[in-house]
Amino acid sequence: MDVAEVLPEFADAFPFEEFNRMQRATLPAVLDSTENLVAGAPTASGKTAIAELAICETLRDGGTALFVAPMRALTNEKEREWDRFEDLGYEVYVVTGERDLNPRQAERADILVMTPEKADSATRKHERRRYAFVNDVDLAVVDEVHLLDSERRGSVLEVVVSRLRRICDPRIVALSATMENVEEVAEWLDAPPDNTFSFGDEYRPVELHANVETYSPGENPFADKYRRLYRALDLAEPHVRDGGQALVFVSARSDTVRAAEKTRDELAERDVPVGARGDYDFHTETQALDDDRLRQSVIDGVAFHHAGLSKNDKDLVEEWFRQGAIDVLFSTSTLAWGVNLPARCVVIRDTKIHDPLEGEVDLNPLDVLQMLGRAGRPGYDDVGYAHVVAHPEEADRYRRLLDSGKPIESRLAGELDAHLNAEIAMGTVRDVDDVMDWMETTFYYVRARHAPERYDFTGLRDRVRSTLEDLVDRGFVRTAEDLRLEPTPLGRLASTYYLRLDTAERFHDLAVRAGGGTETGSTGDSGGWGDPPSDGTMLRTVARAAEFDSVSARSDERDAVDAVLGERADDLEPGSRKVLAILRSSMADSTPAELRSDAWVIRQNALRLVAALGAFLAEFAGPAAANAAARLEARVETGVSAQAVGLTAIDGVGPARAGTLAEAGIDTPADVLAAGTAGVSAAGIPDGVAERVVDRARDLPAVAVEWGSFPDRIGAGESDPREVTVRNRGGGATAGLRVTVNGREMTATETYLGDEETLPVPVFGAPDRDELTFAVEAVFPDLPLRPIREERTVRVD
Repeated sequence: MDVAEVLPEFADAFPFEEFNRMQRATLPAVLDSTENLVAGAPTASGKTAIAELAICETLRDGGTALFVAPMRALTNEKEREWDRFEDLGYEVYVVTGERDLNPRQAERADILVMTPEKADSATRKHERRRYAFVNDVDLAVVDEVHLLDSERRGSVLEVVVSRLRRICDPRIVALSATMENVEEVAEWLDAPPDNTFSFGDEYRPVELHANVETYSPGENPFADKYRRLYRALDLAEPHVRDGGQALVFVSARSDTVRAAEKTRDELAERDVPVGARGDYDFHTETQALDDDRLRQSVIDGVAFHHAGLSKNDKDLVEEWFRQGAIDVLFSTSTLAWGVNLPARCVVIRDTKIHDPLEGEVDLNPLDVLQMLGRAGRPGYDDVGYAHVVAHPEEADRYRRLLDSGKPIESRLAGELDAHLNAEIAMGTVRDVDDVMDWMETTFYYVRARHAPERYDFTGLRDRVRSTLEDLVDRGFVRTAEDLRLEPTPLGRLASTYYLRLDTAERFHDLAVRAGGGTETGSTGDSGGWGDPPSDGTMLRTVARAAEFDSVSARSDERDAVDAVLGERADDLEPGSRKVLAILRSSMADSTPAELRSDAWVIRQNALRLVAALGAFLAEFAGPAAANAAARLEARVETGVSAQAVGLTAIDGVGPARAGTLAEAGIDTPADVLAAGTAGVSAAGIPDGVAERVVDRARDLPAVAVEWGSFPDRIGAGESDPREVTVRNRGGGATAGLRVTVNGREMTATETYLGDEETLPVPVFGAPDRDELTFAVEAVFPDLPLRPIREERTVRVD
């Protein structure tokens, strides 16, 4: 059946002209029904076209489609692939991080693309104007819905789908690899039998032969990696000799590089005909690679692929592998989920992976099936060969997985408290009765009903009630007399910033101590300022966050951690010390080589946590404490010194430019304005850039304190009410303003500082004082600008 016959106006949106057998079977359900749909099908069978069909139908009706992709790499791939929709006049927008979100573009988009985590964050804030676009979704496509069974991410996907159904009730189209309990997923989503499909291996375009092989383990884990590598090469070699290709999955980025280097030598020693050293044209093409080791490797027909490579290098490796220029490719799991890149032979060398946040963990069984499903290139191979290289003690477990698969389980129970708190914070769960109603919308409830012993279904209601009581006891939720549930500031912040509840409690405790031990903290229009916690205290608090509980420090990393920290923080667990060392070295832009493999992931998570800590400090300790967190966050992110960190608030000034300016004695945005274009250019910034830097510095606050006719003397016992003006000659921003006398607070306010703000200053000649020191302070809780403080001394006669 031709695409043009079914959807003539969207024929150019598909990369093929005819639907295959599996796609044809779903056409009536996709196009003639508006009810939800669930389809399980083998990898590479073409199920993405089902999503695209549903998207086309939604666009034809003038609606908005949301595509929930399992990982960031796949969102990027869809952005590239779906240029086809943009060529037809539709807008595709990938929703990434908070800072990069363009609300107007998201609102205009016809197709939104998000990961589950981004969708969770956006739907938690759906009542805010910035995220209002999620309220208008007409179709939600959940790609790889078997991600529900992912230990760390499954609960996120589950609550996102349930929440979307309550917020805007879109049509749900859920796609998955073949799953044992597809009917349960369909029941959860209210997909009728006619819209529920389970396609078996007979729908694979290439027959799959999958098995489990073992190796002889020794006592050295590092040596075992090479034993598994040789076993993997034994399995791949016959196919490579026959003109096929091999895709080998390993545990970590560094392993892809080391395995590729060893394989080049091993294939040469085995005299396997690979590589293109005599191909001058290909040799010239490889000069476009950014990674020198990759450039040397691909000439020998061996390459590696991981998330740390530049986009250019990943794109080139993928293209050359598709063309057959690369014979053996080593990859992390990126290629299993993110990119459609099949090979005749697929080998999983490592069944355990190193996760920067979780330590060494087993591959999720569904990840294993996803990887093996890449075996066999449609149109090139009649059979695909897939192998798991397993420890002898674990081989039977993987054989059972290949023989019978596994049902998708819910992972919500492990995160039930945090997700229930989020629903209460959003107002979607408003009273005690709502709690169970919400629970019944989850896959957890459906799965528990079908597997009552595994999930203790009879005790489910008691477990939910106990979770709610715990949230109340810990201060995340409060109950009114009419049994209504309300979030506390603690519960609201925990939800908004996506925190584990133990972390939220730790941040709350620090912020309350900084605010003087009270719950009131900053109240917006007025209220006292607490003392900002030190950088060291904030870093320790973040390093001990529950999000980092599973971080481990390998033996080769501990010396590097000690080199950074010395004897500091000896009371912390090794994993927390590793996190702390990464954060401290990031502030100095000097992360040791031994820590760099995990540093990026840990640093990105830490930046989110520091931002959250800043929000707690703003709520409970006031703007000065929040400003301290903003400066700390900027230093961890950029490596800029404490003296010059304010420069990073200027749009377009990163670590390099900030360093160049600081070396010339230009440390603040105010210094930039004082230096002008000529001075910034003289500091070493190119002329055109210097002009933009100065122009953008004008967008930031430029504060001066005008004391007016402030007295310099006053008689003992006299009172002389005065005013001072805080004038802003730059861009407006939220500011904390305070007046103190001899260190005691007299006036404090938090306001949007536009042009100016006048502060009352009662001058009283205290009989027991010889002089009074008045100070006016201005801090910006949301910006990494250094606090501003000016003083005047008044003698008491």
